Amino acid sequence: MEYANIYFLGIGGIGMSALARYSLHEGRRVAGYDRTPSALTEALEAEGAAIHYEEDVRLIPEAFLDPATTMVVYTPAVPRDHAEYRYFLEHGFRIEKRSQMLGHLSAGKYVMAVAGTHGKTTTSTLVAWLNRALTGGGSAFLGGVSKNFDSNLVLGGGARLAVEADEFDRSFLRLYPDVAVVTSADADHLDIYGTHEAVKEAFSQFIGQIRPGGSLIIKQGLDLRIDNPGITVWRYALDTPCDFYAARVRLLEGGHYRYDIVTPDGVIADCTLGVPGWVNIENSVAAVASVWCAARHEGVALDAERLREGLASFAGVKRRFEFYVNTPKQVYMDDYAHHPRELAATLLSLRRMFPRRRITALFQPHLYTRTRDLCDGFAEALSHADEVVLLPIYPAREEPIEGVTSEIIAERVTVPCRIVPREALADTVAAMPTDVVVSFGAGNIDACCGAIAEKLKQKA
Repeated sequence: MEYANIYFLGIGGIGMSALARYSLHEGRRVAGYDRTPSALTEALEAEGAAIHYEEDVRLIPEAFLDPATTMVVYTPAVPRDHAEYRYFLEHGFRIEKRSQMLGHLSAGKYVMAVAGTHGKTTTSTLVAWLNRALTGGGSAFLGGVSKNFDSNLVLGGGARLAVEADEFDRSFLRLYPDVAVVTSADADHLDIYGTHEAVKEAFSQFIGQIRPGGSLIIKQGLDLRIDNPGITVWRYALDTPCDFYAARVRLLEGGHYRYDIVTPDGVIADCTLGVPGWVNIENSVAAVASVWCAARHEGVALDAERLREGLASFAGVKRRFEFYVNTPKQVYMDDYAHHPRELAATLLSLRRMFPRRRITALFQPHLYTRTRDLCDGFAEALSHADEVVLLPIYPAREEPIEGVTSEIIAERVTVPCRIVPREALADTVAAMPTDVVVSFGAGNIDACCGAIAEKLKQKA
Protein backbone atom coordinates (compact mmCIF):
# COMPACT_ATOMS: atom_id res chain seq x y z
CA MET A 1 0.00 0.00 0.00
CA GLU A 2 1.42 3.35 -1.08
CA TYR A 3 0.25 5.52 1.83
CA ALA A 4 2.74 6.46 4.54
CA ASN A 5 0.05 7.66 6.96
CA ILE A 6 -3.12 5.86 8.09
CA TYR A 7 -5.81 7.77 10.01
CA PHE A 8 -8.41 5.68 11.88
CA LEU A 9 -11.87 6.99 12.73
CA GLY A 10 -12.95 4.79 15.63
CA ILE A 11 -9.41 3.62 16.36
CA GLY A 12 -10.34 2.11 19.74
CA GLY A 13 -12.62 -0.60 18.35
CA ILE A 14 -11.39 -4.16 18.69
CA GLY A 15 -10.99 -4.66 14.94
CA MET A 16 -9.75 -1.14 14.17
CA SER A 17 -7.10 -1.25 16.89
CA ALA A 18 -5.67 -4.44 15.37
CA LEU A 19 -5.37 -2.76 11.96
CA ALA A 20 -3.75 0.26 13.60
CA ARG A 21 -1.22 -1.92 15.40
CA TYR A 22 -0.48 -3.81 12.19
CA SER A 23 0.09 -0.51 10.37
CA LEU A 24 2.52 0.61 13.09
CA HIS A 25 4.29 -2.73 12.79
CA GLU A 26 4.63 -2.14 9.04
CA GLY A 27 6.35 1.20 9.68
CA ARG A 28 3.50 3.59 8.84
CA ARG A 29 2.53 6.61 10.90
CA VAL A 30 -0.80 6.15 12.66
CA ALA A 31 -3.26 8.62 14.17
CA GLY A 32 -6.93 8.54 14.95
CA TYR A 33 -10.04 9.52 16.84
CA ASP A 34 -12.24 7.65 19.31
CA ARG A 35 -14.95 8.77 21.69
CA THR A 36 -13.32 7.49 24.87
CA PRO A 37 -9.90 6.27 25.95
CA SER A 38 -9.49 2.58 26.74
CA ALA A 39 -6.81 0.00 27.42
CA LEU A 40 -6.55 -0.55 23.65
CA THR A 41 -6.06 3.14 22.85
CA GLU A 42 -3.54 3.52 25.68
CA ALA A 43 -1.54 0.62 24.24
CA LEU A 44 -1.65 2.19 20.77
CA GLU A 45 -0.47 5.54 22.11
CA ALA A 46 2.39 3.78 23.88
CA GLU A 47 3.38 2.25 20.53
CA GLY A 48 3.41 5.62 18.78
CA ALA A 49 -0.12 6.37 17.60
CA ALA A 50 -1.44 9.94 17.99
CA ILE A 51 -5.00 9.67 19.32
CA HIS A 52 -7.53 12.29 20.44
CA TYR A 53 -10.99 11.95 21.97
CA GLU A 54 -12.84 15.05 20.82
CA GLU A 55 -14.62 15.35 17.50
CA ASP A 56 -12.56 18.25 16.17
CA VAL A 57 -10.82 18.62 12.80
CA ARG A 58 -8.28 20.94 14.42
CA LEU A 59 -6.95 18.00 16.46
CA ILE A 60 -5.96 15.98 13.38
CA PRO A 61 -2.13 16.03 13.26
CA GLU A 62 -0.74 18.21 10.48
CA ALA A 63 1.11 15.30 8.86
CA PHE A 64 -2.25 13.60 8.23
CA LEU A 65 -3.85 16.51 6.35
CA ASP A 66 -2.38 15.65 2.93
CA PRO A 67 -4.60 13.33 0.84
CA ALA A 68 -1.58 12.31 -1.22
CA THR A 69 0.10 10.62 1.75
CA THR A 70 -2.80 9.73 4.08
CA MET A 71 -5.48 7.08 3.81
CA VAL A 72 -8.50 7.14 6.14
CA VAL A 73 -10.03 3.98 7.59
CA TYR A 74 -13.36 4.15 9.41
CA THR A 75 -15.70 1.85 11.26
CA PRO A 76 -19.40 1.77 10.27
CA ALA A 77 -20.21 2.85 13.84
CA VAL A 78 -18.92 6.36 12.96
CA PRO A 79 -21.88 8.47 11.77
CA ARG A 80 -21.69 10.05 8.31
CA ASP A 81 -22.21 13.53 9.81
CA HIS A 82 -19.09 13.16 11.96
CA ALA A 83 -17.07 16.34 11.53
CA GLU A 84 -13.78 14.61 10.78
CA TYR A 85 -15.36 12.12 8.37
CA ARG A 86 -16.97 15.04 6.48
CA TYR A 87 -13.62 16.85 6.35
CA PHE A 88 -11.82 13.88 4.80
CA LEU A 89 -14.67 13.27 2.37
CA GLU A 90 -14.80 16.89 1.22
CA HIS A 91 -11.03 17.13 0.78
CA GLY A 92 -10.59 14.14 -1.50
CA PHE A 93 -8.98 11.63 0.84
CA ARG A 94 -9.11 7.93 0.08
CA ILE A 95 -11.59 6.60 2.65
CA GLU A 96 -12.14 2.91 3.26
CA LYS A 97 -14.08 0.77 5.69
CA ARG A 98 -12.22 -1.42 8.14
CA SER A 99 -13.28 -4.49 6.13
CA GLN A 100 -11.77 -3.08 2.94
CA MET A 101 -8.46 -2.52 4.71
CA LEU A 102 -8.51 -6.07 6.03
CA GLY A 103 -9.15 -7.31 2.49
CA HIS A 104 -5.98 -5.52 1.31
CA LEU A 105 -3.88 -6.96 4.14
CA SER A 106 -5.05 -10.51 3.47
CA ALA A 107 -3.76 -10.51 -0.12
CA GLY A 108 -1.19 -13.24 -0.65
CA LYS A 109 -2.14 -15.11 2.54
CA TYR A 110 -3.86 -18.44 3.13
CA VAL A 111 -6.98 -16.93 4.69
CA MET A 112 -8.79 -18.93 7.37
CA ALA A 113 -11.96 -16.95 8.03
CA VAL A 114 -14.52 -17.70 10.75
CA ALA A 115 -18.01 -16.24 10.35
CA GLY A 116 -21.22 -16.61 12.33
CA THR A 117 -23.66 -14.64 14.42
CA HIS A 118 -22.17 -16.31 17.49
CA GLY A 119 -19.12 -18.44 18.24
CA LYS A 120 -16.81 -16.74 15.75
CA THR A 121 -14.52 -14.94 18.21
CA THR A 122 -13.59 -17.97 20.30
CA THR A 123 -13.32 -20.18 17.22
CA SER A 124 -11.10 -17.80 15.24
CA THR A 125 -8.89 -17.20 18.29
CA LEU A 126 -8.49 -20.95 18.75
CA VAL A 127 -7.61 -21.30 15.05
CA ALA A 128 -4.87 -18.71 15.55
CA TRP A 129 -3.56 -20.53 18.64
CA LEU A 130 -3.60 -23.93 16.93
CA ASN A 131 -1.74 -22.45 13.95
CA ARG A 132 0.96 -21.34 16.37
CA ALA A 133 0.99 -24.71 18.18
CA LEU A 134 1.16 -26.71 14.95
CA THR A 135 3.42 -24.54 12.77
CA GLY A 136 5.13 -22.10 15.11
CA GLY A 137 3.77 -19.22 13.04
CA GLY A 138 0.63 -17.75 11.55
CA SER A 139 -0.92 -14.30 11.83
CA ALA A 140 -4.42 -13.27 12.90
CA PHE A 141 -6.90 -10.41 13.10
CA LEU A 142 -9.28 -11.25 15.93
CA GLY A 143 -12.50 -9.80 17.32
CA GLY A 144 -11.46 -10.23 20.94
CA VAL A 145 -8.31 -10.08 23.05
CA SER A 146 -6.68 -13.51 23.11
CA LYS A 147 -5.39 -14.46 26.55
CA ASN A 148 -2.62 -16.54 24.99
CA PHE A 149 -1.35 -13.72 22.79
CA ASP A 150 -2.55 -10.90 25.09
CA SER A 151 -3.69 -9.12 21.94
CA ASN A 152 -6.29 -9.11 19.19
CA LEU A 153 -3.48 -9.00 16.60
CA VAL A 154 -1.10 -11.89 16.00
CA LEU A 155 2.04 -11.42 13.93
CA GLY A 156 3.82 -14.56 12.82
CA GLY A 157 5.62 -16.22 9.95
CA GLY A 158 4.08 -18.35 7.25
CA ALA A 159 1.11 -17.92 4.96
CA ARG A 160 -1.71 -18.76 7.39
CA LEU A 161 -3.90 -15.82 8.38
CA ALA A 162 -6.82 -16.39 10.78
CA VAL A 163 -9.53 -13.74 10.49
CA GLU A 164 -12.78 -13.14 12.32
CA ALA A 165 -15.25 -12.43 9.51
CA ASP A 166 -17.82 -9.96 10.82
CA GLU A 167 -21.31 -9.93 9.31
CA PHE A 168 -22.10 -6.48 10.72
CA ASP A 169 -22.65 -4.03 7.85
CA ARG A 170 -21.82 -6.95 5.50
CA SER A 171 -18.13 -6.42 6.28
CA PHE A 172 -17.21 -10.05 5.64
CA LEU A 173 -18.05 -9.65 1.96
CA ARG A 174 -14.66 -7.97 1.55
CA LEU A 175 -12.92 -11.27 2.27
CA TYR A 176 -12.06 -14.09 -0.13
CA PRO A 177 -11.04 -16.96 2.14
CA ASP A 178 -9.29 -20.23 1.35
CA VAL A 179 -11.10 -21.97 4.16
CA ALA A 180 -14.23 -20.56 5.79
CA VAL A 181 -16.03 -21.66 8.94
CA VAL A 182 -19.71 -20.71 9.35
CA THR A 183 -20.89 -21.34 12.90
CA SER A 184 -24.40 -19.85 12.71
CA ALA A 185 -26.61 -17.45 10.78
CA ASP A 186 -29.26 -16.32 13.24
CA ALA A 187 -31.49 -13.26 12.96
CA ASP A 188 -29.27 -10.39 14.14
CA HIS A 189 -28.35 -6.86 13.03
CA LEU A 190 -31.88 -6.52 11.69
CA ASP A 191 -31.44 -2.73 11.81
CA ILE A 192 -29.10 -3.29 8.84
CA TYR A 193 -30.47 -6.42 7.16
CA GLY A 194 -34.19 -5.99 7.78
CA THR A 195 -35.07 -9.70 7.72
CA HIS A 196 -33.56 -13.01 8.73
CA GLU A 197 -33.65 -14.10 5.09
CA ALA A 198 -31.42 -11.15 4.19
CA VAL A 199 -28.95 -12.23 6.90
CA LYS A 200 -28.85 -15.76 5.47
CA GLU A 201 -28.44 -14.41 1.94
CA ALA A 202 -25.38 -12.41 3.05
CA PHE A 203 -23.84 -15.54 4.55
CA SER A 204 -24.51 -17.36 1.28
CA GLN A 205 -22.71 -14.57 -0.56
CA PHE A 206 -19.77 -14.94 1.85
CA ILE A 207 -19.66 -18.67 1.12
CA GLY A 208 -19.71 -17.85 -2.58
CA GLN A 209 -16.46 -15.90 -2.16
CA ILE A 210 -14.42 -18.89 -0.99
CA ARG A 211 -11.56 -19.24 -3.44
CA PRO A 212 -11.72 -22.11 -5.98
CA GLY A 213 -10.19 -25.24 -4.47
CA GLY A 214 -10.95 -23.98 -0.98
CA SER A 215 -13.07 -25.47 1.79
CA LEU A 216 -16.25 -24.61 3.65
CA ILE A 217 -16.70 -25.89 7.22
CA ILE A 218 -20.35 -25.37 8.13
CA LYS A 219 -22.37 -26.26 11.20
CA GLN A 220 -24.42 -29.41 10.67
CA GLY A 221 -28.07 -28.52 10.06
CA LEU A 222 -27.38 -24.91 9.02
CA ASP A 223 -29.48 -24.21 5.94
CA LEU A 224 -27.62 -21.84 3.62
CA ARG A 225 -27.37 -21.72 -0.17
CA ILE A 226 -24.07 -23.19 -1.38
CA ASP A 227 -23.67 -22.86 -5.14
CA ASN A 228 -19.93 -22.68 -5.82
CA PRO A 229 -18.96 -26.14 -7.10
CA GLY A 230 -15.22 -25.45 -6.92
CA ILE A 231 -15.03 -25.92 -3.14
CA THR A 232 -15.19 -28.86 -0.74
CA VAL A 233 -17.96 -28.74 1.88
CA TRP A 234 -17.38 -30.24 5.34
CA ARG A 235 -19.97 -30.45 8.11
CA TYR A 236 -19.16 -30.21 11.81
CA ALA A 237 -21.22 -30.67 14.98
CA LEU A 238 -20.94 -30.93 18.72
CA ASP A 239 -21.62 -34.66 19.06
CA THR A 240 -23.79 -35.55 16.05
CA PRO A 241 -21.88 -37.87 13.68
CA CYS A 242 -20.80 -36.04 10.51
CA ASP A 243 -17.40 -35.06 9.01
CA PHE A 244 -16.07 -33.54 12.25
CA TYR A 245 -17.60 -34.04 15.70
CA ALA A 246 -16.82 -34.80 19.36
CA ALA A 247 -17.29 -38.27 20.85
CA ARG A 248 -17.00 -39.76 24.36
CA VAL A 249 -17.48 -36.36 26.02
CA ARG A 250 -16.70 -36.55 29.76
CA LEU A 251 -17.15 -33.78 32.34
CA LEU A 252 -14.07 -33.03 34.45
CA GLU A 253 -13.66 -30.90 37.55
CA GLY A 254 -14.33 -27.16 37.18
CA GLY A 255 -16.46 -27.46 34.06
CA HIS A 256 -13.73 -28.74 31.72
CA TYR A 257 -14.30 -31.67 29.38
CA ARG A 258 -12.30 -34.52 27.88
CA TYR A 259 -13.40 -35.83 24.50
CA ASP A 260 -12.32 -37.38 21.22
CA ILE A 261 -12.46 -35.42 17.95
CA VAL A 262 -13.56 -37.47 14.96
CA THR A 263 -12.12 -36.31 11.62
CA PRO A 264 -12.22 -37.76 8.08
CA ASP A 265 -8.71 -39.13 8.75
CA GLY A 266 -9.58 -40.84 12.04
CA VAL A 267 -9.98 -40.06 15.73
CA ILE A 268 -7.86 -37.67 17.80
CA ALA A 269 -8.43 -39.21 21.23
CA ASP A 270 -8.48 -37.69 24.71
CA CYS A 271 -8.52 -33.98 23.93
CA THR A 272 -8.98 -31.54 26.80
CA LEU A 273 -9.71 -27.90 26.05
CA GLY A 274 -8.03 -25.32 28.27
CA VAL A 275 -11.26 -23.39 28.79
CA PRO A 276 -14.44 -24.82 30.33
CA GLY A 277 -17.93 -24.98 28.88
CA TRP A 278 -19.94 -27.38 26.77
CA VAL A 279 -20.37 -24.74 24.05
CA ASN A 280 -16.59 -24.49 23.63
CA ILE A 281 -16.33 -28.16 22.66
CA GLU A 282 -18.26 -27.32 19.49
CA ASN A 283 -16.05 -24.29 18.84
CA SER A 284 -12.97 -26.49 19.18
CA VAL A 285 -14.31 -29.02 16.66
CA ALA A 286 -14.76 -26.21 14.11
CA ALA A 287 -11.26 -24.88 14.81
CA VAL A 288 -9.69 -28.33 14.42
CA ALA A 289 -11.55 -28.77 11.13
CA SER A 290 -10.07 -25.48 9.93
CA VAL A 291 -6.45 -26.39 10.71
CA TRP A 292 -7.08 -29.89 9.28
CA CYS A 293 -8.04 -28.24 5.96
CA ALA A 294 -4.93 -26.04 6.09
CA ALA A 295 -2.70 -29.04 6.71
CA ARG A 296 -4.42 -30.92 3.86
CA HIS A 297 -3.77 -27.93 1.58
CA GLU A 298 -0.10 -27.98 2.58
CA GLY A 299 0.12 -31.74 2.02
CA VAL A 300 0.94 -32.61 5.62
CA ALA A 301 -0.87 -34.57 8.31
CA LEU A 302 -1.99 -33.08 11.60
CA ASP A 303 0.39 -33.75 14.47
CA ALA A 304 -2.07 -35.21 17.00
CA GLU A 305 0.16 -34.66 20.02
CA ARG A 306 0.83 -31.02 19.17
CA LEU A 307 -2.86 -30.53 18.51
CA ARG A 308 -3.77 -31.95 21.94
CA GLU A 309 -1.16 -29.68 23.54
CA GLY A 310 -2.56 -26.66 21.69
CA LEU A 311 -6.13 -27.40 22.79
CA ALA A 312 -5.07 -27.95 26.41
CA SER A 313 -3.03 -24.74 26.56
CA PHE A 314 -5.74 -22.55 24.99
CA ALA A 315 -6.50 -19.82 27.54
CA GLY A 316 -9.55 -18.37 25.79
CA VAL A 317 -10.65 -14.84 25.00
CA LYS A 318 -11.30 -11.99 27.38
CA ARG A 319 -15.04 -11.62 28.01
CA ARG A 320 -15.84 -15.01 26.46
CA PHE A 321 -16.82 -17.49 29.17
CA GLU A 322 -14.31 -15.70 31.44
CA PHE A 323 -14.25 -16.90 35.05
CA TYR A 324 -13.52 -14.44 37.84
CA VAL A 325 -14.50 -16.71 40.75
CA ASN A 326 -14.77 -20.51 40.63
CA THR A 327 -15.09 -22.11 44.06
CA PRO A 328 -17.42 -24.79 45.44
CA LYS A 329 -19.44 -22.06 47.19
CA GLN A 330 -19.41 -19.24 44.66
CA VAL A 331 -18.94 -18.98 40.89
CA TYR A 332 -18.82 -15.80 38.79
CA MET A 333 -18.15 -15.57 35.08
CA ASP A 334 -18.60 -12.88 32.43
CA ASP A 335 -19.50 -13.30 28.77
CA TYR A 336 -19.86 -10.99 25.76
CA ALA A 337 -23.10 -12.71 24.68
CA HIS A 338 -25.70 -10.24 23.37
CA HIS A 339 -27.96 -12.40 21.20
CA PRO A 340 -30.63 -14.81 22.52
CA ARG A 341 -28.95 -17.88 21.01
CA GLU A 342 -25.67 -16.95 22.70
CA LEU A 343 -27.35 -16.37 26.06
CA ALA A 344 -29.19 -19.69 25.87
CA ALA A 345 -26.05 -21.61 24.84
CA THR A 346 -24.04 -20.22 27.74
CA LEU A 347 -26.77 -20.74 30.34
CA LEU A 348 -27.35 -24.32 29.19
CA SER A 349 -23.59 -24.92 29.32
CA LEU A 350 -23.57 -23.67 32.90
CA ARG A 351 -26.43 -26.03 33.73
CA ARG A 352 -24.32 -28.95 32.51
CA MET A 353 -21.20 -27.73 34.31
CA PHE A 354 -22.89 -26.95 37.62
CA PRO A 355 -25.90 -29.27 37.94
CA ARG A 356 -28.40 -28.58 40.75
CA ARG A 357 -26.87 -25.15 41.51
CA ARG A 358 -28.71 -21.83 41.43
CA ILE A 359 -27.87 -19.56 38.46
CA THR A 360 -28.27 -15.77 38.55
CA ALA A 361 -28.02 -14.00 35.17
CA LEU A 362 -27.07 -10.32 34.84
CA PHE A 363 -27.79 -8.85 31.41
CA GLN A 364 -27.30 -5.47 29.76
CA PRO A 365 -29.29 -5.34 26.48
CA HIS A 366 -27.30 -3.89 23.57
CA LEU A 367 -29.05 -1.59 21.05
CA TYR A 368 -32.67 -0.47 21.04
CA THR A 369 -33.36 -2.15 17.70
CA ARG A 370 -31.97 -5.51 18.80
CA THR A 371 -33.99 -5.33 22.03
CA ARG A 372 -37.15 -4.47 20.08
CA ASP A 373 -36.66 -7.19 17.48
CA LEU A 374 -35.53 -9.99 19.80
CA CYS A 375 -37.18 -9.26 23.16
CA ASP A 376 -39.13 -12.55 23.13
CA GLY A 377 -35.96 -14.50 22.43
CA PHE A 378 -34.04 -12.68 25.17
CA ALA A 379 -36.77 -13.44 27.69
CA GLU A 380 -36.92 -17.11 26.72
CA ALA A 381 -33.13 -17.47 26.93
CA LEU A 382 -32.81 -15.65 30.27
CA SER A 383 -35.56 -17.81 31.74
CA HIS A 384 -33.04 -20.69 31.74
CA ALA A 385 -31.57 -18.96 34.81
CA ASP A 386 -33.16 -19.07 38.27
CA GLU A 387 -33.13 -15.29 38.69
CA VAL A 388 -32.40 -12.36 36.37
CA VAL A 389 -31.11 -8.83 36.89
CA LEU A 390 -31.38 -6.46 33.91
CA LEU A 391 -29.59 -3.17 33.28
CA PRO A 392 -30.98 -0.37 31.12
CA ILE A 393 -30.29 -0.73 27.39
CA TYR A 394 -26.81 0.22 26.21
CA PRO A 395 -27.51 2.44 23.16
CA ALA A 396 -24.12 2.28 21.39
CA ARG A 397 -24.68 4.05 18.06
CA GLU A 398 -28.48 4.40 18.38
CA GLU A 399 -30.97 6.98 19.55
CA PRO A 400 -33.76 5.84 21.93
CA ILE A 401 -36.90 4.27 20.46
CA GLU A 402 -40.14 5.13 22.19
CA GLY A 403 -41.50 2.22 24.22
CA VAL A 404 -38.30 0.16 23.92
CA THR A 405 -36.70 -0.33 27.33
CA SER A 406 -35.44 -3.26 29.39
CA GLU A 407 -39.00 -3.54 30.71
CA ILE A 408 -40.16 -5.28 27.52
CA ILE A 409 -37.75 -8.13 28.31
CA ALA A 410 -38.46 -8.15 32.06
CA GLU A 411 -42.20 -8.50 31.61
CA ARG A 412 -41.67 -11.63 29.47
CA VAL A 413 -39.11 -13.43 31.68
CA THR A 414 -40.69 -16.35 33.53
CA VAL A 415 -38.34 -16.35 36.57
CA PRO A 416 -37.86 -13.59 39.18
CA CYS A 417 -36.51 -10.51 37.40
CA ARG A 418 -35.58 -6.96 38.40
CA ILE A 419 -34.05 -3.91 36.68
CA VAL A 420 -31.31 -1.87 38.37
CA PRO A 421 -29.01 0.97 37.24
CA ARG A 422 -25.49 -0.10 36.31
CA GLU A 423 -23.91 1.77 39.21
CA ALA A 424 -26.00 -0.27 41.67
CA LEU A 425 -25.30 -3.67 40.10
CA ALA A 426 -22.44 -4.86 42.30
CA ASP A 427 -24.22 -3.94 45.55
CA THR A 428 -27.45 -5.53 44.29
CA VAL A 429 -25.66 -8.80 43.53
CA ALA A 430 -23.87 -8.74 46.90
CA ALA A 431 -27.22 -8.50 48.70
CA MET A 432 -28.77 -11.42 46.76
CA PRO A 433 -28.56 -15.12 47.68
CA THR A 434 -26.07 -16.12 44.97
CA ASP A 435 -24.39 -19.35 43.94
CA VAL A 436 -23.48 -19.29 40.22
CA VAL A 437 -23.53 -15.76 38.73
CA VAL A 438 -23.02 -14.86 35.06
CA SER A 439 -22.99 -11.39 33.50
CA PHE A 440 -23.78 -10.82 29.82
CA GLY A 441 -23.63 -7.92 27.39
CA ALA A 442 -21.69 -6.14 24.64
CA GLY A 443 -21.95 -2.67 26.21
CA ASN A 444 -20.14 -1.52 29.34
CA ILE A 445 -21.36 -4.06 31.89
CA ASP A 446 -17.80 -5.41 31.95
CA ALA A 447 -16.79 -2.28 33.88
CA CYS A 448 -18.67 -3.85 36.82
CA CYS A 449 -16.88 -7.20 36.71
CA GLY A 450 -14.10 -6.33 39.12
CA ALA A 451 -16.47 -4.96 41.76
CA ILE A 452 -18.85 -7.91 41.41
CA ALA A 453 -15.99 -10.38 41.68
CA GLU A 454 -14.65 -8.74 44.85
CA LYS A 455 -18.04 -8.82 46.54
CA LEU A 456 -18.61 -12.46 45.59
CA LYS A 457 -15.13 -13.45 46.77
CA GLN A 458 -16.01 -11.96 50.15
CA LYS A 459 -19.20 -14.03 50.21
CA ALA A 460 -17.29 -17.17 49.25
